[in-house]
Amino acid sequence: MIEVTQLQKVVDQNTLIDIPALNVAAGEITAVAGLSTIHKETFIQLLTGQTAPTAGQIRLAGLVPHIDRALFAQKVGFLPAENGLYDRLTTRQNLEFYCRLYGLPLARATELLAFVGLQDQERVRVQHLAPDLARRLALGRTILHQPQLLILVDPFKNSSPSSAELMTNVLHQQAADGTAILLIADESAALTAIAQTIIIMNQGRLSHSYHPSDQPTPSNLPFKIPARLEGKVALVNPADILYATSDDGRTNLYTTNGLIPTHLTLTELEGRLARSGFFRAHRSYLVNLQHIKEVISYTRDSYTLILDGHQADTAEPIEIPLSKSAARDLRDMLDF
Repeated sequence: MIEVTQLQKVVDQNTLIDIPALNVAAGEITAVAGLSTIHKETFIQLLTGQTAPTAGQIRLAGLVPHIDRALFAQKVGFLPAENGLYDRLTTRQNLEFYCRLYGLPLARATELLAFVGLQDQERVRVQHLAPDLARRLALGRTILHQPQLLILVDPFKNSSPSSAELMTNVLHQQAADGTAILLIADESAALTAIAQTIIIMNQGRLSHSYHPSDQPTPSNLPFKIPARLEGKVALVNPADILYATSDDGRTNLYTTNGLIPTHLTLTELEGRLARSGFFRAHRSYLVNLQHIKEVISYTRDSYTLILDGHQADTAEPIEIPLSKSAARDLRDMLDF
């Protein structure tokens, strides 16, 4: 379904993409990770036919993207990094608009709302949807016309754990129905949980690939989180981490012994701590559930977590913002 052969894209004498071969058969889920911004944008432009290869070829469901533009939209479902929804329309109106565009019965919108778990949000305008629910709706729009293959860019962007799980189930069902799926995203626990093959790129060139099912998962072995300090590497026990936060691209661990910077991104850290009781309370905060002392609701849509301990050098309690969607997930998780 997806065939890439000797693909190269050269711009101003710089090779931005170099992939000897990449194949995704019907029913398979493959992920491509490790692309920097310019290389990712170029790869997406090649796959969607916005630019032609310098050498080699791409065939998607038998189509050449930059030539068969009209048929491409019929056979391929494309989810960009941004949702591309109509903010002033409701969730139902968004899907019904695309039903008319594809010549589908409006009943298909009802079916998709249920499929992505948004039937109770059908009258809510997109501008008022939580980010993870908007992402679900964007995925629903992408599969609305039952394409033969899917190209999804950062599919779990802004997704809560429950939304990521629902979307993973949706994509597994699509694959079971014979859809070929290509994910383009950063390597993370979410990718390893869904993709049968993960292809790692380096500077736009294919580095290596692996099958997550073949990787050992020594879940019973203790592990620590590395943090690079001056002249040494500290190994931090997850149990000692109160929370982690990301600011201006830097991730810091707040531990019982103070602040420790780490070279890992918050998403990478979330993947490593997935089995250690950590929870994404907010897009910039990862919290150890064992250290949550209180959940405070200031307003209907404003929540805060109070953790054990105090802020460094003060007697003030540690307060962590809790997003509305995360508050709902935490309530379901802890049953309160």
